[in-house]
Amino acid sequence: MLTFLGISMVVVFTYLMMSKRLSPINALVSVPIIFALVGGFGSQLGKMMLDGLKVVAPSAALLLFAILFFGILIDAGLFDPLISKMLQIVKGDPVKIAIGTAVLALTVALDGDGTTTHMITISAMLPLYLRLGMNPLVLATVSLLSLSIMSGMTPWGGPATRAITSLGLDAGNFFIPLLPTMAGGIACVLFIAYVLGKKERERIGIIDIQYSPKNISTIPEVAAAFEIPANIKRPKLIWINLLLTLTVMVVLVMEILPVPVLFLIGFVLASMINYPNLEQQKERVLAHAGNALTVVTLVFAAGIFTGIFSGTKMVDAIAHALVSIIPDSLGSFFPLVVALTSMPFTFVLSNDAYYFGVLPILAEAASSYGISPVEIARASILGQPVHFLSPLVASTLLLVGMVKTDLGEFQRYAFKWTVICSLVITIVAILTGALTLF
Repeated sequence: MLTFLGISMVVVFTYLMMSKRLSPINALVSVPIIFALVGGFGSQLGKMMLDGLKVVAPSAALLLFAILFFGILIDAGLFDPLISKMLQIVKGDPVKIAIGTAVLALTVALDGDGTTTHMITISAMLPLYLRLGMNPLVLATVSLLSLSIMSGMTPWGGPATRAITSLGLDAGNFFIPLLPTMAGGIACVLFIAYVLGKKERERIGIIDIQYSPKNISTIPEVAAAFEIPANIKRPKLIWINLLLTLTVMVVLVMEILPVPVLFLIGFVLASMINYPNLEQQKERVLAHAGNALTVVTLVFAAGIFTGIFSGTKMVDAIAHALVSIIPDSLGSFFPLVVALTSMPFTFVLSNDAYYFGVLPILAEAASSYGISPVEIARASILGQPVHFLSPLVASTLLLVGMVKTDLGEFQRYAFKWTVICSLVITIVAILTGALTLF
């Protein structure tokens, strides 16, 4: 009964959202409530939803203060020199812009943080896409795929950290055999960026851009992208802002402070340094309030969904049902089965639910076939490109907000590319020995 309810809930939720029958916020809240009531969990709904909100609260705080922090720096003009340099290099060629997006996102994503990756990548590249008339969904897709490879496989990234912790593995033993797979993933992202960029080149051609490198904010599309009045630019403070940003990134990687607290402090410092006037500070916060409110609301709505999904034990029922239907004849291919099923599993489940709830079950089942837990852990992270397309991923909600698109529209556009990327890294993992089939 729980398995049927859980699968039905996911199917109905996905249909309503992707068909635009309901907004993501309405679907995330109303659908699980209805199915929980049908399942007879009405008396427990309040506690389940509150538990879900508690789980996502740190993510909501992180996104709120990260949006404000980077918003202040965008307003002050920190990224203008980078945009100017990119314009000089790409010269209006959509292929070069798409590949440049991948290179930038892959580099920034090394710190493993999705919020930082999208904030920096979108802030730097969106004006170029708008200037040339390129589809912002290309930018969003490339940024998401880049993050899924770098954050998904590195031991300090969220998915790998959870897999290693859940099964008590050695990080080096887990990661080193995955290096060729990561290289294959990077190559796949660059190739997809090339393909998408070529499609845009065929659609709009190569644009001859006329601009002044010293005054890039005068480009109408750039100004419109962030609604930045010229009088709030702070070109004389660019080095101080850069130092502040680098300091925040270093503290983030070293894990000296909780990430939400770090971005709160960064936002406070950025606002005081660039806009000491209280009225200007208020104006800058209000300028980014709409984007921040949308993203934070989506995160809390996702908390309702995950709270009910976990509290009703639908997650556990689906996991056990799927493991039980795997035939014994596929025992020798169990790592491949885990890799392929990680795509739908991680799409409908949070990383915590999957890696701490489902993965131990999969590892235990694999042990009966003589397969080591480390291989199951490696296989489990190969579906991350699809996972990052899930509405339960906070950084993805931020991403669609920044490119001003609808989540369902983005999913329809990017889905095939995320599946292709997952399949490619799975094949590379098998060919390079990270996964063994016998």
